[in-house]
Amino acid sequence: MPVVHAFQPQDAARWDEFVSGCPEATFFHRAGWRTVIERALGHKTWYLYAESGGEIQAVLPLAEINSHLFGHCLSSLPFCVYGGIAAISESSRIALDRAAQALAARLNTDYLEYRNLRIQHPDWPTKDLYVTFRKGIDPEEERNMQAIPRKQRAMVRKGIKAGLESTLDENTERFFLAYSASVHRLGTPVFSRRYFRLLKEIFAEDCELMVILKGGRTVSGVMSFYFRDEVLPYYGGGTSEAREVAGNDFMYWELMRRACERGIKTFDFGRSKRNTGSYDFKKNWGFEPQPLHYEYQLHRAGAVPDHNPLNPKYQIFIKAWQKLPLPMANLIGPYIVKNLG
Repeated sequence: MPVVHAFQPQDAARWDEFVSGCPEATFFHRAGWRTVIERALGHKTWYLYAESGGEIQAVLPLAEINSHLFGHCLSSLPFCVYGGIAAISESSRIALDRAAQALAARLNTDYLEYRNLRIQHPDWPTKDLYVTFRKGIDPEEERNMQAIPRKQRAMVRKGIKAGLESTLDENTERFFLAYSASVHRLGTPVFSRRYFRLLKEIFAEDCELMVILKGGRTVSGVMSFYFRDEVLPYYGGGTSEAREVAGNDFMYWELMRRACERGIKTFDFGRSKRNTGSYDFKKNWGFEPQPLHYEYQLHRAGAVPDHNPLNPKYQIFIKAWQKLPLPMANLIGPYIVKNLG
């Protein structure tokens, strides 16, 4: 029978070795997220794994958020689009599932959340809000260009004609300038600079910063994660100039082109809420939405949480946030966003 253990720092290498080889695991199952969530966001983590015969058979990264504003939850994994149990044996999956449910009850949480790619608990309440967009990258660069629908391809070519250039950064500042400006226009609080610096420090070459320049000015920027043969552009945005010169369109093409050169096989465009601008943008690239199965075991809560910008009760806050000066928004935002998950 598998035995459930709590993660210890000395387990990091074997945890990540398992994640690398487990078909169900994602970049967000990597042990480094534990450090990011604890050090940059201040939340307690509960990383569990099931072992049998001295070998890890399943892992479950969990983080606890306890906020006066947004409630008390145990989630796999907040701030990440994918999570849940990654297992190579059913008995280990069951053992971790039971351990997580018992932990959520012991902590007296409102709910336990799994951010699954596939359905695991058909009888649990779900949130049918998010989809993900994933597509194969052709080994031939021009075929990738031709696979982009005509109108979107014209936007990419507009960026090329505008003389945009891409460059890779080790420092997060130029990326942060573009990203923070973008989310501010949307009325969304931004993560701290420390958060992005830690992501780059911990995931090193698997965390790439690419910025788009015009005449030396930063137009847009993206932080991407690499996992196995996939690239995930996870945080991206542009300055006010980006729309004028198709900066974001050029940026994602450049990322795809560079990934093609590296032999990467899958472009994971990430999560979007249904019927939003982000959702439409990704569909315009020829990507088809695939449902995400966010499942909830309710404990103290009476219903599935609805902490997202589409909730009408947040509209006044969003409009007020958009009016804040950007430096002030960047100063205050991290205190809010760390409680959202």
